[in-house]
Amino acid sequence: MDSLLSNLKIAVPEQIYVKDPESSALGKRIVEHGIILLDQVGFDSFTFKKLGHLIGSNESSIYRYFESKHKLLLYLSSWYWAWVEYQLVIETHNLAPKDKLEKAITVLTRTVKEDSNFSHINEINLNRIIINENSKSFLTKEVDQENKDGYFVIYKRVIHRLKDMINAVNPDYSYPSSLASTVIDGSLHQHFLKQHFSSITDCCTHVTPTEFYKDLVFNTLTS
Repeated sequence: MDSLLSNLKIAVPEQIYVKDPESSALGKRIVEHGIILLDQVGFDSFTFKKLGHLIGSNESSIYRYFESKHKLLLYLSSWYWAWVEYQLVIETHNLAPKDKLEKAITVLTRTVKEDSNFSHINEINLNRIIINENSKSFLTKEVDQENKDGYFVIYKRVIHRLKDMINAVNPDYSYPSSLASTVIDGSLHQHFLKQHFSSITDCCTHVTPTEFYKDLVFNTLTS
């Protein structure tokens, strides 16, 4: 898988950015240090002024790539889900339906490790941002228009892939889309609870969100 991923370029919908940050050294620094700063201070306290100071560049230079910090968060979220999708496709290739679904749940819910194929992006930090901030990318008044404009196409595509795997295991199950989105969004929530509200989750040092969601999904599909 590593050799395949090393030749891939993560594709993010063009409408999210003004200029592709992958096209220049400055753009990559904006993404790299944007992840660092977002992870440190959170989305609400994040500003382009702070990011500009961190990278030693004018705030205006960042606006040449992203219209707002919301668009930067959308970019990072889309990049993350595209990166997860590549792993999902490669690691489930040529597996039988039940094995494919089990592996997919693992890929979608496991603790993230850094991927050396993308040197300017720390996937561990990015995963923490997604756990803490992903909902802020779509819990906005503009969500319907942004959805029509294709901002969430990769995120939805990952859910549809999991839904198809659920259907392949049990085509009679009535709620495959709801189950798929519950696994993907719920796993982020369980990772959050494990870190911050351990008394209201069973996930802990010896019980992972992956174990919980495998149990939930397969008990649901076989009941």
